[in-house]
Amino acid sequence: MQVYKFGGASVKDADAVKNVTSILAQNNFNEKVVVISAMGKTTNELEQVIQQYYAGKESWQAALQGVLDKHLLIIDQLYADADKAKAVDDVKQLVAATAKFLSENTSRNFNYIYDQVVSLGEYISTTIVSDYANSIGLANTLLNVKEVLFTDNAYTEGKVDFPKTETAIRHKVAELVKSGFVITQGFVGCTPEGFATTLGREGSDYTASIFAYSLNAERMTVWKDVEGIMNADPKEFPDAQFISELTFHEAIEMTYYGASVIHPKTIKPIQNKNIPLEVRSFVNSSKRGSVISANANTNFLPPIIIWKRGQVLLSFSAKDFSFIAEEHLSKVFATFAENRLRINMMQNAAISFSIAVDFKKEKIDNAIAQLQNDFSITRNDGLSLLTIRHYNQGIIDKLTKEKDTLLRQMSRTTIQVLLRE
Repeated sequence: MQVYKFGGASVKDADAVKNVTSILAQNNFNEKVVVISAMGKTTNELEQVIQQYYAGKESWQAALQGVLDKHLLIIDQLYADADKAKAVDDVKQLVAATAKFLSENTSRNFNYIYDQVVSLGEYISTTIVSDYANSIGLANTLLNVKEVLFTDNAYTEGKVDFPKTETAIRHKVAELVKSGFVITQGFVGCTPEGFATTLGREGSDYTASIFAYSLNAERMTVWKDVEGIMNADPKEFPDAQFISELTFHEAIEMTYYGASVIHPKTIKPIQNKNIPLEVRSFVNSSKRGSVISANANTNFLPPIIIWKRGQVLLSFSAKDFSFIAEEHLSKVFATFAENRLRINMMQNAAISFSIAVDFKKEKIDNAIAQLQNDFSITRNDGLSLLTIRHYNQGIIDKLTKEKDTLLRQMSRTTIQVLLRE
């Protein structure tokens, strides 16, 4: 059993879908679970639908129609003169169900609405790929991930119920693979009440690792538009270096600090069962990629550079001018945990405590409202967090020169610098 994950770029248009099915055909597609993300920028487009709907604008209907039209065009290009009726009907039904939900919904819980709507992207993409693969003789079954991946009610940041999920995946997939490979949605889970929840942006990697863990898979493969793991984002650093192997520990450190090649939650489930993870290129699928495993040789790693844009620095001071002590910190941490705000960097001084977080407006506003009676709070927006693993002074100077530094922390292996660019 193997688990493949294809991201949005790998299924962005008709040619990309054909490439994915070609990869499956060339790599013994049976005995596989294939996890697929929304096509291209569909998640962003659905976020626009949600924003317009939440603002009370009727334009959400036209925006949703635009999402449908884009996918119907992909279907047209996939099938050419072949019979496309099933694929068209399947996708129209999915979009109609979302439109019905929005028309009848009475909740003002933004995160709940977000998850019900944004998950449509994954359902459309998996439906198109599954229907097309079956039409060209690649027998597969489309599995609704909500039948097997169970979470709590934390919309947009669902926490997985692993015992229940593992049992469901193992039983369901064991039966389905008898008829070919299985295609399912990334990013999406199911609450106890049966509503969709999501696992955080880019959560399809995490979905794949949950399936790999539950199935005791031989290997998990993530197909990307890069040849493997690089020491920096090649879009920003054209001279980024290829890394052929990493330990689970090093990969966890990279993803913890924000490296985008793998979702941060992905590594731990497969590490627990010592399942290797390979990152390969769907552009050059014959080339071997980077492998993350327990016994990789990482003695000669280059500096690993990670940028996190859109950071917010919040600084807290007790209103009575007392020192920042444990009772103050516990209140701040509890509030951030309640609002599902992940702390990317923190620094304590005698009368202040500073935290850098991703810009998530509603969650930050809620946290500030809960804490402003006890603390004086200052805020700086539009910042970037630079993390360098295995740094040297030359690379630090190169990347921070002539930039305004707000916070700086250094350990033996890692430096973090919060910058205003």
